[in-house]
Amino acid sequence: MFDSVDSRDGTRIAFHRDGAGPPVVLVGGGLTDHTENAPLAARLAADFTVYNYDRRGRGDSGDTAPYSVQREIEDLAAIVEHAGGHGYAYGVSSGGALLLEAVLAGVEVDRLAVYEVPYSVDRFAQEAWRGYVDELVGLSGADAVELFMRFTGADDAEVVRARDSSSWPRLARLGETLSYDAACLGSTGAPPVDRLARLTNPTLVITGEPREDPHATAVTSDFFARAADEIVAAAPGAGRLVLPGQQHVADPATVGDALTRFFSGGSLPAEEPR
Repeated sequence: MFDSVDSRDGTRIAFHRDGAGPPVVLVGGGLTDHTENAPLAARLAADFTVYNYDRRGRGDSGDTAPYSVQREIEDLAAIVEHAGGHGYAYGVSSGGALLLEAVLAGVEVDRLAVYEVPYSVDRFAQEAWRGYVDELVGLSGADAVELFMRFTGADDAEVVRARDSSSWPRLARLGETLSYDAACLGSTGAPPVDRLARLTNPTLVITGEPREDPHATAVTSDFFARAADEIVAAAPGAGRLVLPGQQHVADPATVGDALTRFFSGGSLPAEEPR
């Protein structure tokens, strides 16, 4: 079912609702709208009422200038309030960073899970992130997508193929929101360990296996694992889960099974191999 709510600043935030049971809100990552999480939403709908929403500036949602992370937090809060005032939530990539910030700001989420939040945990990665954020300022959507591709390791041929593809107009529209994702991760990209120390909610921190990604050659094989370990080390309520064989875009069935167990009251993993 398609519906919408008004955020605090009046921005229309669209969502798709499916299933029955306790509410679960899905928070998408960069260069995506609700369609990215649609297969996962269908999987979870057997046990939960799933709210799969378009973050502001994406899909069927509106947008209101100027952007701020606080406004995105208010968007998520409006969805949670519409869903009954509390529930569960899952955030992917930069959407995981947004979800963490929202819970730390007081949004009522009983249990949360995040997948491969791309925090930068060493000086070299943080310096590269600062350069990317500086270059992103003022770029058009298309140029922002190209910058993002090059930042993650794409070569000239890959950029040309992307620009020539039928999906490029959609990516260019979503590229206007890459600065929003950057803001959610912060100016240095470092995990907010001081604030995460206040995160006592049960939090499942998930990654796939460490691996070389041929489409993101600038990202080290353990980039997401190291970021996840930092979150777990900082947050008292967090536990770690590694999903064998999964990459940054994970199999919905595999993720769905893990989330169903966790949101149904399953315990956090005591220890996972690093």
